[in-house]
Amino acid sequence: MFVSLRDRAAPIIVCAALACGPAEAQQPVSADPARAEPPATLDPASPMQAMPDIGVDWPDLSTPDDPSAKEAGAPPVATDASAEERYDIALEGLSGIGDDQLRARFDALSALVQNKGKSANVAQINRRAREDADLLQELLRAYGYYGAAVDMRVDAAGAGRLTVTLAADPGPLYRFSAVELPGLDEAGAKADALRAAFAVRKEDPVSADRVTAGLINLKMALGREGFAFATVGEPQVTVDHDSRSATLSLPVHPGGPQRFGEIRVEGRRLFGAKHLSRIARFHPGDPYDASKLDDFRRALIQTTLVSSVQLTPQPGSSPGTTDILVKLEPAPKRTIAAEAGYGTGEGARLEVSWQHRNLIRPEGAVTFRGVIGTREQSLGATLRRANYKARDRVLTGQIVASHSKLDAYDAKTFTIGAGLERQTNIIWQKKWTWSIGAELLASDERDQQISTGLPQRRTFLIAALPTSLSYDGSDDLLNPSRGFRLAARLSPEASLQNGAFGYAKLQLDGSGYVPLGNRVVFAGRVRVGSIMGASRDRMAPSRRFYSGGGGSVRGYGYQDIGPRDVNNDPVGGRSLAEFGLEARVRFGNFGVVPFLDGGNLYTQALPRFTGLRYGAGMGVRYYTSFGPIRVDVGTPLNPQKGDSRLTVYVSLGQAF
Repeated sequence: MFVSLRDRAAPIIVCAALACGPAEAQQPVSADPARAEPPATLDPASPMQAMPDIGVDWPDLSTPDDPSAKEAGAPPVATDASAEERYDIALEGLSGIGDDQLRARFDALSALVQNKGKSANVAQINRRAREDADLLQELLRAYGYYGAAVDMRVDAAGAGRLTVTLAADPGPLYRFSAVELPGLDEAGAKADALRAAFAVRKEDPVSADRVTAGLINLKMALGREGFAFATVGEPQVTVDHDSRSATLSLPVHPGGPQRFGEIRVEGRRLFGAKHLSRIARFHPGDPYDASKLDDFRRALIQTTLVSSVQLTPQPGSSPGTTDILVKLEPAPKRTIAAEAGYGTGEGARLEVSWQHRNLIRPEGAVTFRGVIGTREQSLGATLRRANYKARDRVLTGQIVASHSKLDAYDAKTFTIGAGLERQTNIIWQKKWTWSIGAELLASDERDQQISTGLPQRRTFLIAALPTSLSYDGSDDLLNPSRGFRLAARLSPEASLQNGAFGYAKLQLDGSGYVPLGNRVVFAGRVRVGSIMGASRDRMAPSRRFYSGGGGSVRGYGYQDIGPRDVNNDPVGGRSLAEFGLEARVRFGNFGVVPFLDGGNLYTQALPRFTGLRYGAGMGVRYYTSFGPIRVDVGTPLNPQKGDSRLTVYVSLGQAF
C-alpha cells in the first residue's frame, strides 16, 4: 500500500506503509529547454575524478589500532582489510515499541541477520550495518516515530568476532490530530457502524499497522452491511513535524445497499444453479452480506470436488440487486485409499477403497471398499450424496457382505441400508446433528450355548430403524479441550428366527473436557445402554452389547468384558455401563495421556453398575494439523481368567 504524505515544511513525498520522514531538499529541475545549461566540454587531458568513498578508511598497516576510533563509533581497523570476521547483532532503544513484531520484521529484512552465518570483512559488515540502520529507522517511522534516529557502531568482541550495535532514539510518538472519511455519510444510518469498524481515531498513534488493519476492517464491514460495490481510496496522510502530528483522509464511496439476486454459473457447469442455491446460505431478495459469500466459497471447497472458486458480484437485472457469478475449477474426482490398523482383540486390519466423488451428480460419491483382517473381512459399495435437498444433509445407501470371526461369535452378514443425516465436519462443527435410517440384514451366526458350551448355528433376518441425536458443545471435533458432548442412539428392531420377535436398543453417551492451564486437559466420559423387549439369548449375538477395547474400556481386549460361557468366551449383554477418565498433557507436538477406564455388562435390561472391570495405562499423542494420532497401552487392574496383561490401540483422534 502506498500512502501520500504531505509534510507542511517540505515538498510532497510518497512512501510505503507510512514509513517516511521529512523530504530531503532537492535541486529544482528546469522544464524549459531554452534555460537548460549546456553540457560541460570534456578535456581529454583533465585528471580523473577521485574514486567514491566506500565508507571505510583503508588501513595503515604500519599504525596500530587507534583506541579513539572506537570511541567515535567507527569500526575497529583490521590489520588486513580482507580479513574475515564473524559478528553478533544488538538492538538498543526499542523497549516497548511494537512488542515482538518490530524485531521480527527487522530480522526478516535485515542484511546483517540474513548473512550472519557467513564470514565477511570489515567493509562488508560496515555496509550491512549502515543499510540496517536505515531499515530500522524506516520501521520506527511505520510505528509512528517520525523523528527516529539510529546510530551504528561496530566493536571488537574478541576471538575474531565483532558486535554490531544499532542504537535507536525513537523520539516522540506522532499522533493523528484528525481522521476523516469523506463520502462515508452516503451510507446513511450505517455510517456510524462503518466508522467504528475503521477504528482509527483522533489521538491514535500514526501507525501503519493500525491504518492497514482499519482499512481491511472497513472493507469487510462495507460488504457485511450490504454495500456490494463500495470503493475505498488510498489513505492520504499529512505529517506536521512542528506539532508532531498528522491528519488522515480516507475517501469512501459506499454506493447504495444491495440485495442478493440470482446465482449464475460461468464456464464449466460442475454444479447447476439449483444445487448451488442449496449450498449457499442466502436467497434472492436477502440483504447482501459479503460474509455469506465467504461461507459459500468455503462450502464449495469443502465438497472436495472443487479446486478453486471465483465468486464475482455483478449488478442484477433489477435495480438494487446483485447477482453472484460462480466460476469453478474441478478437482480430481477419483481417489484410491488404504488404511491399516491394529488392536488387541481386534487383530490386524487392512482396508482398501476406490471412490468416485461425483459419479451420480450432483455430489453423489460412490465408494467400493474391501477389508482384509485377522478378525474381519468385508466387501461393499456405498453411495453418499452430500447436500441432498438442503445444506449439510447427506443421503447414504450401502450394500455390504461381511464376515466377523470374534471370540463372542462368528457371523456372516449381508446388509442393505439407507439413511439421511445432518452431518458435522471440521470446517463447520455443528451443535446439533441427527440421523435416521433403515437396515435389512441376513446374518448366519455361530456361537456356543451359554450353559453347555456346545456350538450352535442360527440364521437371523433383522429389520432395524436406527436413529440418533447428538449435541456437541466442545471446541474441536478431533481434539476437544473444553465443553461437553451428548448423544443418544435408538434402534427399534424386528428379528425373525424360529418366530418373530422385537426389541429396542438404546445407548446414551456423554463426555466433558476441562482445561487445567495451557498444557493439560482433563477429560471424562460415561456410557449406558439398554435392550428391552427380548432376552439376551434370543437375540442375534452380533446385536448385543459388548465392552472392552480401544473405544471402550482400555486395558481389556475387544469384547472381553462381561459374562462368559463355559469355554471362557464372551457372550455379550442386554445392558451396559462404562466410564473413562484421562489427563491429556501436551508438550509441543507430542503429549502423554494417563488414563483409567471401567465398565461391565449385565444380563438385565437396565445396568446395575456393579462388578466393574477397571483398566489403566498410558497413551502417547502426536498432534498433526488434521488431528492427534494416538497410541494407548493399557493393562487390566482386576482381570478375568484369560485376559491379556497388556493391550495396545492405535488410531486417529482422541479416545473420546
